[in-house]
Amino acid sequence: MSRPSPFRLPTAADAADPVTGESLVAARQAGAAATAAGVRVEPVAEPRRLRVVADLFAQVWGTPPGHDPFAPDVLRSIAHAGGAVHVAFKGSRPVGAAGAIFGPPRSGTVYSLIAASRSSDRGVGLAVKQEQRAWALAHGARSMVWTFDPLVSRNARFNLVKLGAVAPTYLVDFYGPLDDGVNAGDETDRLSVVWSLTGDRANDAAEGRHPEVEGPDLDTASVDSRLAPDGGPLVARDADTLWCRVPADVVAVRHAHPERAAQWRTAVREIFLSAIGDGYVATGMTRDGWYRLTREEAS
Repeated sequence: MSRPSPFRLPTAADAADPVTGESLVAARQAGAAATAAGVRVEPVAEPRRLRVVADLFAQVWGTPPGHDPFAPDVLRSIAHAGGAVHVAFKGSRPVGAAGAIFGPPRSGTVYSLIAASRSSDRGVGLAVKQEQRAWALAHGARSMVWTFDPLVSRNARFNLVKLGAVAPTYLVDFYGPLDDGVNAGDETDRLSVVWSLTGDRANDAAEGRHPEVEGPDLDTASVDSRLAPDGGPLVARDADTLWCRVPADVVAVRHAHPERAAQWRTAVREIFLSAIGDGYVATGMTRDGWYRLTREEAS
């Protein structure tokens, strides 16, 4: 089934095709996110331009020369195989990018392999992910999956709040050792994210409606006796919600106190494995580092 350009108005025929209608709405939302961030986002497939994208990924991950997280030939293969490498530009300068491929046949899933931006707080990453979403919907996908380090609170907040995804799966040492400036020898535990591209959470987030997640009231909540590696509370419970705290900046902790970072890894791993085994799903993150885990199946 052919797909309309996201830059034209929908027709009556489009309205009869729910996938096309959803992709047009998502394209509008992606355009608004790009405008707010002051960037343009477009797919890139040419080898020369992909070299610059590979350099961007290497700079963000702090990898040594010759150890690009994704080399230009790999990015070229992703695009050639029917996936896409979306890049955000400010003028001619790339400031963010993401690459995705399709999942198993008939799964209706896109797997986002990598995403990064030079500026973590200026809407660039949001613009790239929303463009990915519009592209995925235009090609018939219904959900997107990727992984992230559960100790990186800013990524958790971005994924679970700004995008409206949920994280139902915890993966222990998923990649094995990684030699870059972000992971710094730590075990590579990951949360697996599921982003329902047509769900209410994703659509509300794309429209800028993502209610602030307020953490536990430690005066009234049931606070676990176990302490976090920094001496503060680690786990709290109130009503049907489980809360788990992570460090404000785990990358800085890894560089300054690698043994403490390892303690955080072990502590958070134990909480998440137990919680997810008990039916909890990570659905939110506060500004001060508290995960919200609930048993709700959010769409």
